[in-house]
Amino acid sequence: MLRVGLTGGIGSGKSSVASRLVQRGAVLIDSDRLAREVVAPGTDGLAEIVAAFSDRVLDADGALDRAALGALVFDDEAARRQLEAITHPRVRARAAELAAGAAPDAIVVNDVPLLVEVGLAPTYHLVVVVQTEVATRLERLTRSRGMSRAEAERRIAAQADDERRRAAADVVLTNDAELADLHGSVDALWHDRLVPYEVNLRQRRAVRPARVALAEADPTWPQQYARLAARIRHAVTPADLRLDHIGSTAVPGLAAKDVIDIQLGVPSLADADGPLAERLADAGFPRLPGEWWDSPRPAGSGRWEKRLHGSADPARPVNLHIRETGSPGWRYALMMRDHLRADPDQRAAYLVFKRELAAAAPDVATYTTAKDPWFDEEHHRAEEWAARTGWRP
Repeated sequence: MLRVGLTGGIGSGKSSVASRLVQRGAVLIDSDRLAREVVAPGTDGLAEIVAAFSDRVLDADGALDRAALGALVFDDEAARRQLEAITHPRVRARAAELAAGAAPDAIVVNDVPLLVEVGLAPTYHLVVVVQTEVATRLERLTRSRGMSRAEAERRIAAQADDERRRAAADVVLTNDAELADLHGSVDALWHDRLVPYEVNLRQRRAVRPARVALAEADPTWPQQYARLAARIRHAVTPADLRLDHIGSTAVPGLAAKDVIDIQLGVPSLADADGPLAERLADAGFPRLPGEWWDSPRPAGSGRWEKRLHGSADPARPVNLHIRETGSPGWRYALMMRDHLRADPDQRAAYLVFKRELAAAAPDVATYTTAKDPWFDEEHHRAEEWAARTGWRP
């Protein structure tokens, strides 16, 4: 099933997004609600909290006095970590239990206020962040929740800032206008991305653009790669495999197809089959059917076999090339990337060639084949550069 992480700073309007997604058909797992559930009277969680912090954290009815507990841990990092060690595993276990009970074709939205702070982003297929100007959040907290301005500022400062959340976000929903505008953004996200993503994920189908369209260099491509790589690392754990951002989107300033190329190194291609392929598919990177290989450099040296996976996310195409670590294809992908990064003249020449070719051969198959002669020449230039500079992968 599709797992979506939803987060946002206090007062951002995250709950409004969650409610709208539920109206569209999502299964919501509310971490705040679970956090209260796992420390309800009579639970092991509450007993452990009392053992750690004494009965000062109980109210007159024997329930958890959240304000009293908050006062103890808010400015005490050791105490806060002790509390998190009690509550977080229980919340995660309960969330997993609820997700397991959802339908196989469900879109499960986990509303997690501290998703970024506790490093959970790689565990979801997609992370949605609700972002609102701090001034608006302060006004909402003082007006709707009765906080003093000082308390509201303190709560906001204790969470991740907007820059850190954006770095973890696949989708940013801005909530500085009317509620109707927010609902429109949520509805578009649901219909255009979440629903087709779920279908692709369930059917093990990767997104494959049929035509070549060069996009201007996007400075966020490396950040997008970092999010994808974190998901892949989480999927292949405990294996410690090397991941690299390769291809044109890994070369600063170079226009490219808006497809993130990633290389995963494995000890042998046999390791790329079976459980590893299934784990990648479950994480949103299904294997493409058929046999895949790279054209050898120089020509005639035997084809360079690989496995190729893609992305089930309709808004983020990916080529995940799985090659044997140390193989000629693995080495060449890294050498070409680094050569183009280091040589502005060759980078400019490659860009001119790509633009001409994209205009003349806009279908992917023809475009890819037509680039082979240039790559044959680039192989010689890159090898000379590598020998001259002492480059190593």
